Amino acid sequence: MALMDVLLDEMRDLYSAENQLVKALPKVAKGCNDDSLKSQIKNHLEETKGQVLRLREAFGHLGKKPTGQHCNGMEGVIEEGQDALEKDEEGANKDLCIVGATLRVEHYEVAGYTVAISLAKALKQTDVAALLNENLKEELAAAKALQAASKPLLKQAASEDDADENEDEKKPKSAKEKQSEQESQEDEEEAAPELQGKAASKAAKTSKRK
Repeated sequence: MALMDVLLDEMRDLYSAENQLVKALPKVAKGCNDDSLKSQIKNHLEETKGQVLRLREAFGHLGKKPTGQHCNGMEGVIEEGQDALEKDEEGANKDLCIVGATLRVEHYEVAGYTVAISLAKALKQTDVAALLNENLKEELAAAKALQAASKPLLKQAASEDDADENEDEKKPKSAKEKQSEQESQEDEEEAAPELQGKAASKAAKTSKRK
């Protein structure tokens, strides 16, 4: 595959990701309890719309169409965000779940733009690299703002009275939660053979230190 094709694949992946977010972010904002967090996500929605337009412009410089590839990775990250909205949490705890989900989104996008910019620069597509870099700056700023927003929420969550610490254990799990728990156990079992050697090596090193 030619390097230009790799760049186009990365950019189409990002284009699909941003379009998916234009649809998903209004639901995320609606689920926020904290007005500041809600406003922040709404503002980033407007930025995301601008990012879609920049990507279209970048494709125009390359003489290529932006569609042609669905971003499965972003679809999965958005699904995790939906899980955060559906969690049986209230107040600051729910908002912190939303912050965690949206930070995953930002980190995913930062990785994609970083790679695409490197490819564009290698191909001497300076105009394309500049447009992608504008999007990257916004994603980095959004991630930083989300981290800042989590600080007061953490304090608020810590101060909220938890009437029953074992409440979650008493609540019946949904079918989706049961499936997730089963898949988590399967993940652990599948990784176990690869981890055995690592665990043994770590134990040996610890024993030598003693």
